[in-house]
Amino acid sequence: MSSEAMQRALAVKRRHEQELMRKANVVAVGVGLRSRAGTLTGEICIVVSVRRKVPAADLSPADRIPAVLDGVPVDVQATGEITAL
Repeated sequence: MSSEAMQRALAVKRRHEQELMRKANVVAVGVGLRSRAGTLTGEICIVVSVRRKVPAADLSPADRIPAVLDGVPVDVQATGEITAL
């Protein structure tokens, strides 16, 4: 994991965070490692946390989350509702 890749992902996250948070079902946006079938891949990505995963066909086009933002991969992870303790 390179520092350059992390800085780039953080910059892209800052540019798109407000737009992503306005989408239905999104509860958080961060930067982390991509997960595939429950295993971390080591690839830095934008992590979009959602209440539950919904098939793209069931979402309006405005609420679909892109697979890539400005060249940085996006990983959608179901986390449920997030609340402060």
